[in-house]
Parts: sequence; structure tokens; C-alpha cells
Amino acid sequence: MSRRTISPGALIFICAALFASGAEAQRTQKPVLHGKDWMAITGKPLGATAGAMMFLKGGNAVDAAAAMLGATATMWDVLGWGGETQALIYNPGTGKVIGVNALGAAPTGATPEFFREQGMEIPPAYGPLAAVTPGTPGGLMVMVAEYGRLSLADVLAPAIDMARGYPIEAQAANSIEREKERMAEWPYSKAVFLPHYGEERAAPTAGELFVQEDLARTLEMLVEAEAEALAAGASRRDAIMAAYDRFYRGDIAEEFVRGSQEQGGLHTLADLADWEVYLEEPVSTSYNGIDVYKLTTWVQGPVLLQALNILEGLDVGSMGYNSTRYIHAVYQAMNLAFADRDFYYGDPYYPPEEPIEGLLSKEYAASRAAQIDWDMNDPDVLPGDPYPYQGGTNPFQHLIDGWHAGPVATPDDPAMDFEEAFYAGTTSIQAADADGWVVSVTPSGGWIPAVIAGRTGIGMSQRMQSFVLDERAGPYNVVEPGKRPRATLTPSLALKDGAPYLSFAVQGGDGQDQNLLQFFLNIVEFGMDVQQAAEAANFNSYQMRSSFGAHESQPGRLLLNDAVPGWVRAELQQMGYDLTFAPRTSGPINAIFFDAATGTMWGGASNHGEDYGIAW
Repeated sequence: MSRRTISPGALIFICAALFASGAEAQRTQKPVLHGKDWMAITGKPLGATAGAMMFLKGGNAVDAAAAMLGATATMWDVLGWGGETQALIYNPGTGKVIGVNALGAAPTGATPEFFREQGMEIPPAYGPLAAVTPGTPGGLMVMVAEYGRLSLADVLAPAIDMARGYPIEAQAANSIEREKERMAEWPYSKAVFLPHYGEERAAPTAGELFVQEDLARTLEMLVEAEAEALAAGASRRDAIMAAYDRFYRGDIAEEFVRGSQEQGGLHTLADLADWEVYLEEPVSTSYNGIDVYKLTTWVQGPVLLQALNILEGLDVGSMGYNSTRYIHAVYQAMNLAFADRDFYYGDPYYPPEEPIEGLLSKEYAASRAAQIDWDMNDPDVLPGDPYPYQGGTNPFQHLIDGWHAGPVATPDDPAMDFEEAFYAGTTSIQAADADGWVVSVTPSGGWIPAVIAGRTGIGMSQRMQSFVLDERAGPYNVVEPGKRPRATLTPSLALKDGAPYLSFAVQGGDGQDQNLLQFFLNIVEFGMDVQQAAEAANFNSYQMRSSFGAHESQPGRLLLNDAVPGWVRAELQQMGYDLTFAPRTSGPINAIFFDAATGTMWGGASNHGEDYGIAW
């Protein structure tokens, strides 16, 4: 892919923001990653190395993505093994995009009445009652079994080696130290995370070997189950699924449930045995000839598609990159789409049925775009009514009419402030190979501080907090045993002329689809390459309801990059925006661009965090 021309107005701003000069193309703090045969990108350098190791063993992009998932979960890169995994996979054999739904479900007894009896207005952010069933182990195993080439033993080898002891990075080590008082309350977490308990620093220090013997043994048990099945004549796929059964229906499940219940959790053996990974057809829309794919309403993914539908008719490219009008247009499109997310999204496997056909209708998007006030921010935007656009009648219109008067929750844990909650959790994984396999993953859950379930070494999820207890706060997302909460996790794939064009994802809670939307527009509308777009000066809205903590909203609050010029700031303030600033606002985004002209891959890893890529 050659560097494309950027419009003069956009170039001026990009140069100021990102240190380019004159007529040169924008400079970046990290170089573009070029690859011909394969590419592996994730949130930590050691994680990317695990992916590269799979390619060197003859594995494909699915194997590499799974190895990166296992490694980053072992490193507690804002996730653990008891969290959840969401993925999009492009299968070159069929030309189709597959959705992987490995989000955990609410356990037995997790009802609105139960949490209210505990004196809670929302499910908790931390602790054993915050945990849904573990999804990441199942998601990893199903992906490898169905679409990989290597054995589970191969794919788990880096994670097992790391669990026996790896030099912990400062970010994770310091997170443990900050949370040491909370984790000291949970005996199995205390034993793993606080090897120096009683000393001034209880957590390991950066570079110290961090040993997780119980986790290593659990992962080895999965490999043993695979080996025993292969020795008995099972196929590669069935042998991996024998390991799956040992985790969810065997002795690992028994210890997980025992450890959860011992510490006050609700999990039962039936909860794990009945849970399953869903392989789904994702939802999509077309934006100026590019087909963009997202997972459906059990995550926030369709919000990006809704925003693209709204923006497609506005000619945002002509507005100029990060001009006042552009920022206002994108912010308002997000307002409208996120208001729909907050109200209509939920688990599609449980009633009521989400109106996804209407939500993704181009006609509905046009009706929403017509509501934009081009002079001022609308702090009171309401969910729309997509039902007429799919030939139906809205059963919850009465709740929309009282949307802003609905219940307001008090956080169970004041230590988790609004901004921390808003960006909570997640890493991202991107992998691709020369055969055409492409994988985009946003795993999360089980982050520090996590409750470790017994002697499994598995840190439990905190995703229960994304449910609501009252239908007035979202009738499709009320907690119920067996139901999945509407999560923020949102991998992305785009095809052009039927072939892979972009694979992209980002960490950061409710900021995810905001940054991914702007990343996509940076490439498609403003001609940036993938690394430029990954480092670009994005902006974030806080007007939607947070998916974490107290589900708070801050209408009109706008995070801008420090480089936004004074005249844009002044105009936005006049339009009712409350401005805050940060030096880096890109996410961090990880992405792969597929250059149809050369047949090669361009990788981008944001300068926002420790994200890293390896290619060949």
C-alpha cells in the first residue's frame, strides 16, 4: 500500500498533532509493521512472541491468536483466564466472517431480587458476586478445534511456560500492588498475587519471576485430556473438545465451583456444564462500498455500524479532519447510536428479541441523522424507535418516554471512579496469515483485582456489573441466570470487494467503538495509513451510560487530544461541550491493513500503551 494523499486542511492538523513537518507524510512514534507471510499483534510484547511461535510451528492465524490469548491471560494484561472472549474470524475457504461468542453467563441465583436482598442497586464491580461463568478457556479451545491447525498442547505451551514463571512487567506488577488490600481478602488471590505479603511491597517487582503453579497445573490438565483422547483414537478436533469437557464438566469444573462457592460465589456445576460457545453469523453494514462486520447485540459492536450508517450521508470527509464540524458530527452520531445501545442491546438468546434489523436500517439511520442539532450538543438525546423500520411496534415505548427519569444507581465501590470504570478492562489481538485467515479478538474479564477460584489458578470474571436490575435502565439487559450481560467488547473486520481490508480492535470499555469508528474514518476518509490512524488524535464522549460501576453518564463531556487548536476548543465550548484533554487519545488500537495492490499486510499498534506486533 502506498501512502495516500491527505487533504491540505487535514494535513495541517495532523502535522501539529503528531510531529510531521512541511509536506511530508505524518510521522509516527512507532513504525508501520510490514508482513508477507504472517502478522501477530497484541497488548504485550511477550504475547506477540507467543503468536509468532505458532506461525513458526506451522500454525495459522487462529492458532496464533489463541496462543496470544493464552499468553496475555496468563500475564493478566487487563484480563485473566476466567474472563470472556469475543472474536471475528475470516475463513478464506468460505469467504465468510464467523462470530465467536465466548461470553460468560450469569450463574444460578443471579436475579434482580438476589442483588437487591444484598442491598445492591446494581451487581458489584469486584468480588465473587461479580463473576459470570468463565468463557475464555472455552472460546480458545473451540477456535483452535474448529479453525486451527495445531494441537492444544502447541497452543498452550507459551502460557504454561509463563505460568511456571515469567518476568512480570511493571504495569501488571504495579496494578497488583495498588490492589493488594482488596486481594488480601481472597485467600487464593493472596497466595498468587502477593508473594511478599507482610513486607512494604507485597506484590512482585518488575522483572521478578511471577509464578502461578496452580494455573500451570490447570493448563497441563487440559493438555493431558487432549493427549489421552488422541491415544484413544480421537480426531484432533475431538481431542481438543475432550479438554473442553474436562474444564467445564470434569475435575477442573469441580474445583472452580468449590473455590467460587467457598468465597461467596454463586456458580454451580450445572452453570459450567450448560454453558457453551456460540459460533454465530455477525452483523454488518456497508460504508461507501466497504463491508464492516461486528458481533451482534450481546456486545456493543452494532453501535459502530449504526454510527457509520448515520455518518454515511453527511460527507464527513469534506468537513476536515478534527474540525469543529467533524468532531460535532461524529459526537452526535455516537450520541444517537449509543443511546440505542444503552436501551436496546442485550443477549439475543433470551427474550425480549432485540430489534437489530431496524437498528441497522439505513432508513432508520437517516431518521436519526435528521435529529442532529448542528449548533449545539444535545445532552438529552433519547433512544429512537427502530421497530417501524422492521415492520413492528415498540413494546417499550413507555420506558423511552421516561428514560432520563429512570433509576440512578449508587456504586457499590466508590474506589472505582467514573473514568476508571468507563475504560475498564480488555486487551486486543490481531492475527493474519498468507493463506487468508484473519482473526480479531477483544478478550477481557478476570482483570486485577481478580478472585482466584480455589486451586485452579483461574481468576474469575467481573462482567456481572454490566447487567442492570431494573428494566427502566435497559429492558433487554436485565440480569437472569444463564443470560449473558451486554458487554463492551467489540472486535472488527472489514472486507472490500469480498476480500479482507481491515482487522481492528482496541481496549478500553465504553471508549472502544468510539476509537474504532474514528480509526476507520481516519483511513477511509482521511487517507491515513494503519499506523498513522492507530496513533491519531481521537476524541471521546462520555454521554452514553457507562457499562461499569454505577452506569453513570456525563452529557457534553468531551475528551480531546492536547494538540487540538484553540479555535476548535473555543467553538466546541460555545456549542455546550465540557472539554478535557490528554496527550494520547487513540485507545490503544491494534490493526492490520490488507494491501490489495501488493498482497502484503500493514500492521499498526498504537503508541498509547504496551501493544506490540511481530511479522514476517
